[in-house]
Amino acid sequence: MNIRKVVIPVAGWGTRSLPATKNIPKEMLPVYNKPAVQYVVEEAMRSGMSDVVFVTNRDKKIIEDHFDHNLQLESILERAGKKPMLDVIREVANMVNIISIRQKQQLGLGHAVLCAKHVVSEEAFGVMVGDDLMFGMEPGLRQLMDVAVAERLPVVGVMEVEPDKVSRYGIVAGDEISPGTYRVTSLVEKPAANKAPSRLAIVGRYVLTQDIFPALEKTAPGAGGEIQLTDALSTLASGRGLLAVKMRGMRFDVGDWVEYLTANIYFALQDEEIRDDLVKHLKPLLPWKC
Repeated sequence: MNIRKVVIPVAGWGTRSLPATKNIPKEMLPVYNKPAVQYVVEEAMRSGMSDVVFVTNRDKKIIEDHFDHNLQLESILERAGKKPMLDVIREVANMVNIISIRQKQQLGLGHAVLCAKHVVSEEAFGVMVGDDLMFGMEPGLRQLMDVAVAERLPVVGVMEVEPDKVSRYGIVAGDEISPGTYRVTSLVEKPAANKAPSRLAIVGRYVLTQDIFPALEKTAPGAGGEIQLTDALSTLASGRGLLAVKMRGMRFDVGDWVEYLTANIYFALQDEEIRDDLVKHLKPLLPWKC
């Protein structure tokens, strides 16, 4: 199983983050010193991906542009002798091969993945949600790829969430076949907490196989009137089989204000040049903790 391409749907409106996302894609909101989507692309690169397929819309061209050269800015930095900054922005432009396709109607995550059908011809491919950030010793997508290659099955990433957040996610039920790996027996999209089969929530990482496309084509609109990827995954689970891997590392949902702000502080604290000053400024804001 050769996995080289990853699909990153970025066509959604980002309504959870309004008014900040009125004219800025949520994937371009800065998390410390980079737009959120750059962290996702960097994870894809560390996982071994060579091609990134953005599923976008007419108002999100700025995302593609971020991973392209800005010759005017490069010229200004070059003339000013600001080589470190020049190197940084050129590195982003050369980061990965970008393919962009349009999702002309925002009909859900499943529909976004289906839009990539004619671009993704390999046996298997990754899917990463563009505002879901994951960090750890091993890249999140890589964790799924290792299992998918070994078992030759599609795999979804899951994490255990608090009961009050169950209704925000697709939830899986399954049998644990090895530590942290489950054979999925059922999935349900955004269930009420008292009806959820578990607290294992599907987070924004998948390794899918070609049979997801006919499953999506037969999937009727589900929760929210959208074509849900979770519903098509149910078809795979009841047929070929589907695995879930409990992911290791930290996760930040950029669409959740608390997690977004926490991510900014987390990454700023990793920077030795500003860490001490940041802590000094934060302490008076948290007197009951310090």
